Amino acid sequence: MTTVQDLIDRLESDADRDADPETTPDVGVIMGSDSDLDTMQGAFDALNELGFAEQTDFDDPPEARFSYEAYVVSAHRTPALMYAYGETAGDRGLDVIIAGAGGKSADLPNMTASIAYPIPVIGVPVQEKSVDSVIGMPTGAPIVAVDAGKSFNAALSAAQVLAREHDEVERRLVEYHEGLRGGVADVSADLHDLGVDGFRESYERER
Repeated sequence: MTTVQDLIDRLESDADRDADPETTPDVGVIMGSDSDLDTMQGAFDALNELGFAEQTDFDDPPEARFSYEAYVVSAHRTPALMYAYGETAGDRGLDVIIAGAGGKSADLPNMTASIAYPIPVIGVPVQEKSVDSVIGMPTGAPIVAVDAGKSFNAALSAAQVLAREHDEVERRLVEYHEGLRGGVADVSADLHDLGVDGFRESYERER
């Protein structure tokens, strides 16, 4: 059985390896509980859409140039792990962290932003009642936050951070955005050309 100390030792060992940044995860995705996984799935979906690969072994990076990792880190149940994650993030090659947490005391994003500073942290309130906690960071250790449950947008924001340094990520973001615009154009044309009733019938058949 894996212990918290085992995970801390793993993070610290990875941080000490001075690995090539092109082989390390670019984005870290952490959540307070595995029960948050369904909400945080949007972040993984967005990163996959942009061509990022999940890295599950520090010693065996995926072939994709850009990658992400995922961990469960609880601010309240495993504070030592949270500190180790934040403190080793830079040395392990992370450029940006997405942190999701639920409940009225959703401290993981805020605490991680303070510990990992100056690495940017994007907070995802898993529930509506988590919003005030996530966005309530005091001056000095800022956090960027999305609306409750919007982990997909959090991942797009993480990619935007990387795009300032990597032209390839910027290109992928532009292509994704252009695809959204094209989708709206198709729907608009169909609504006009088919008429409201015909449009409804057509889209109902496609479902």
